[in-house]
Amino acid sequence: MFRQISIVTLLISLLLVPLLGIASEEKPFAEKHVVLQISDPNPFKQTLVLNVAGNILKHYGADKVDVEIVAFGPGLRLLTLGNTNTQRINGLNSEGVRFSACKNTIKAFTKKLGHPPELNPVAIPVSAGVVRIMDLVDQGYTLVKP
Repeated sequence: MFRQISIVTLLISLLLVPLLGIASEEKPFAEKHVVLQISDPNPFKQTLVLNVAGNILKHYGADKVDVEIVAFGPGLRLLTLGNTNTQRINGLNSEGVRFSACKNTIKAFTKKLGHPPELNPVAIPVSAGVVRIMDLVDQGYTLVKP
């Protein structure tokens, strides 16, 4: 009987998550959903956004929080290969933090450089960084701009 109730509760939970607009493929049962914005080329700000992500994971636990860092404009430099934070980015990604890279910014960098920028393999291209943030906020994510 308990097993049947648990299965029913699980199924209802799975059905409600998309209806609530909070759907994370990686962490569907996270209690907190946070999107961090990085649009600044300043290395201090880039390190700060990674520190904030790490602190959020430490406080809530990696399985209880869903964190996505969205990089656009000059902040895309955080996700380029050779960035001094590459090892930290990879470590945070292994703990479930997602990294989104703005395709509009990639296009602008490509035009300026004459070739596409080389991005960290964990970077997921999204159509527009600002739109990604707006969509996540609409889904119930809390926006933090360190």
